[in-house]
Amino acid sequence: MNQLASIRIFAKVAECLNFAEAAKQLGISNSVVTRSLATLEEHLGVRLVNRTTRRVSLTGTGQLYWKRCVELLRQLNDMDEYIASAVGQPAGSLRIAASSLYATTDLPEVLAAYRAQESRMSFDLTVFDNMSDVAVSEFDVCFSTERRLRDSSMVCRPLAQTRDVIVASPDYLARCPAPRAPGELASHDVLVASDAPSRYWEFRDTHGTQRVVVQPIMNIQSPQVVKRAVQAGLGIARLSRSFVRAELANGSLRTLLDDATLCGDERTVWLLYSGQPYMAVALRSFVDFVVERYRQKPPESKAQKVECVGPAQHRSSNTELLSDEIL
Repeated sequence: MNQLASIRIFAKVAECLNFAEAAKQLGISNSVVTRSLATLEEHLGVRLVNRTTRRVSLTGTGQLYWKRCVELLRQLNDMDEYIASAVGQPAGSLRIAASSLYATTDLPEVLAAYRAQESRMSFDLTVFDNMSDVAVSEFDVCFSTERRLRDSSMVCRPLAQTRDVIVASPDYLARCPAPRAPGELASHDVLVASDAPSRYWEFRDTHGTQRVVVQPIMNIQSPQVVKRAVQAGLGIARLSRSFVRAELANGSLRTLLDDATLCGDERTVWLLYSGQPYMAVALRSFVDFVVERYRQKPPESKAQKVECVGPAQHRSSNTELLSDEIL
């Protein structure tokens, strides 16, 4: 019996609660998974998994054993990474979660640059539209683009900020003249992404703050779909400037109400990860690489630049906020 191999298979079954899915992820046959688990249970003299025709669940003992197996496998991975680090090169796989805004802009370049430096690394990427859709504790590292960070249980490294802009396509503006003042938005077709205010937008000028009630003709979960709908001429939307930078450059989108100050338009890109006492070598290498990459990014133009914020003292909001482009 290869006990370590059986433990790895059991841990995957416990994670998936599905024999076929565990076999698929491990690249082995269903029969190998079944046989290995039966051998492990026989070796331990206990039942770890309840099996029925419809579902798989862990026994109480199985739950306890799984927790210890996860700790053991993490320690083994750390040992492998330590040896790899000793020869100057991290190795392994990072589980990354990223907002769709970030995943479709800077993330591919970040991963490409890091893998060019650490060629033995691989990535398991999950993309989400809303932070509430993911449990960040299930990932090694998470990139979140938030107006206000809602999870403080992780170490949170602010990387950069950007601001929203109000945009429309030339086709839409040919049908509906561009609003000259914020109040005119009430008579326009508005598209709203799930992470943007949907009831009203606020603007500030020398006379104070003006609240404009908008009537969305469409509320869409995905910012990507919002952008495409705006390009198609469906209506007006507020989106991150970095997210629409290419479209503004090629003229397929135009900014509106540039003379008005949009309130609540700031977004921060956060790098989140677990604050374990002993961070895995590969994770530490990746975090250091990402932070240093944004520290060295050239500043944006004066119109878009966001001032740096000094070191934060609270651990959950962590060290520094770096200005520059990005989301």
